[in-house]
Amino acid sequence: MNGPPDQLTVAHRRDAARTPASRTVADLLRTEPVTGRADMTVREAATLMTERDQDYVVIPLPDHGLGLLTDADIRARVVAAGRGLDTPVGDIVDGPAFVVDSRTSAIDALTELVDRDLTVIPVRDSDGRVLGVVGASDFVADPAGSSMPLREQISRSQTVEELQGHARRIPQLVADLVRRDRPAHEVTQVASLIVDAVVLRGLRLVVDSRPDVDPAAYTWLSLGSNARREPVLSSDVDSAVVFDDSLETAELDAYRAAFAELDDLLRGAGLTVDTNGAVASKPLFSRTRTQWQTAARAWIDAPLENRGMIFTSLILDGRPLFGSRRESPVRTPGVEMIGALRADPRTMRLLLDESLSTKARLRSMRDVLTRRPGAFDVKANALTPLINIARWVALSVESTEVNTRARLQAASGSALLTDDDATTLTEVFDVLQRVRLRYQVAQFDRGETPTDVLEMGRLSPLDRSLVAQAVREIAGVQRRMAGMSHYQVN
Repeated sequence: MNGPPDQLTVAHRRDAARTPASRTVADLLRTEPVTGRADMTVREAATLMTERDQDYVVIPLPDHGLGLLTDADIRARVVAAGRGLDTPVGDIVDGPAFVVDSRTSAIDALTELVDRDLTVIPVRDSDGRVLGVVGASDFVADPAGSSMPLREQISRSQTVEELQGHARRIPQLVADLVRRDRPAHEVTQVASLIVDAVVLRGLRLVVDSRPDVDPAAYTWLSLGSNARREPVLSSDVDSAVVFDDSLETAELDAYRAAFAELDDLLRGAGLTVDTNGAVASKPLFSRTRTQWQTAARAWIDAPLENRGMIFTSLILDGRPLFGSRRESPVRTPGVEMIGALRADPRTMRLLLDESLSTKARLRSMRDVLTRRPGAFDVKANALTPLINIARWVALSVESTEVNTRARLQAASGSALLTDDDATTLTEVFDVLQRVRLRYQVAQFDRGETPTDVLEMGRLSPLDRSLVAQAVREIAGVQRRMAGMSHYQVN
C-alpha cells in the first residue's frame, strides 16, 4: 500500500482501465431489432420471434410511438385471456412503450428497466430510428450490470435468513465497483437498486405475508439518499408510507408493527435503520393519504412550526418503491406538494432561506489548508448544502426529479442557476462522492465502520485539495444564489 501508514487508499483492479468510464445503451446492442406491424396477427408475431430467436417484437404506432409485444404478453394477454392467435397485435399491445435514446448511459437504462419492471426497452437514435432493444441479459458484461446476479438472488430469497445473507454482500459489491474505478453516480445507483430489492423482498416476507396486512392498501416511499439514488456505505435506509384512506386507526397500528419487523430484518441484513428518524414504522412517517395532504398544507401554511421545513424537504425527496410506483406520480405526496409550494411565494422564500442556511463551511477546512490534521464532515459541511441547492432549484422550475444530478440538469440555465454553475455543482458533487466512497471502502477494507467524517490526514494530498476546492465552489454558488434570489422569489 502506497503513502503513509495511516493514509487510506483503495487498490484498483488491474482490469479497471479496460472498461470505458462511461458506456451508453448503444454499446450494449447486439442484434438488429425485430420489427412487426400492428395489423399482423399474434401467430405471425410469434413466428417472427421464433425465426429471429428473440422474445419480443417492436410495433411502430401511428403517432410515431412504439408498441412492444413480448413472450410474456402473449402468455398473459392471449393464452391466459382465451384469445385466439389470429388476434391482431394492435389489439394486444399497449402503447406507447417506454423508450430510451441511444446516448442514455447504461446505468440509467438499467435503472429504468428495474424500476419499471420491464423485460426489454427499445432504443432509438437521435433521428427516431429503432436500433434494437436492451434487456437484463445485455447488462451482464457491463460493470453496471454486475449487480444483477445479486439482485436476482435477493429477489428470489425464500426466508429472512437467506435474504439477509445475500444483502450483507452489498459492501463487497460497492467496494468492487470502486476498485473498478466506476463513476461515483454509477456506484450509488447500483447500490440503490440492491437496497430497493432488499426492501421489496423484505416487505414480501415479513409484511405482506401477514393476514392483517393488505399489500394494496399502502404505498411505500423511499426517502433520503437511497430515494435520490445516492447511498454510500454510511447511509441510512429512510422510508415513509401512504395508507389508503379506508384503513382504520387500529389497522394502521398493525401495519406499523409489521414495518417495525421489517426494520429488524434490515438491520440483520447489515443496513442502518434509524428508529428515531424517518422510518415507516413511526406514525409521523406512516399516514393515510388524507393525513399526508393535511400535514402538507399545514407545513406550507406554517413552515416554521412542527418541523415543517424538515418534513417538506424529506417528502420532496420521496420516491415510490411499492404500490403507486406503477400509477401516476401525481399521487405521491412529494409531487402533490410542488404545485402548492410554487403557488406560495412566502413559503418559497422560506424554503430558499432554509436551503441556503446550511453553509458550505470553507473555514472548517483551515487545518487542511495549513496542512495540519483535522476532521471534516463531508456530508454536513459540503454535500448537504449542495443537495439543498439542487432540491430548491428543481422546485423553482417545477421539476419532479429527485436525483441531485438530474435536479441540477433540470434547473440549468434558469434564473437561479446558470449553466456554468450547474456544470460546476455537478462536477463538485461527483468529486465529493468519489472521495467519500473511496474513503469508506478503505475503511471497510480495514474493518473500520464507514463514516462521513473524513480525517484529512488520511487522504492523499490531491484528495485534500479537491475537497477544499469543492467547498469553495459550493460556497460561491450559495453566495450568488442569495444575491439573485429576489428575481425568482418575490
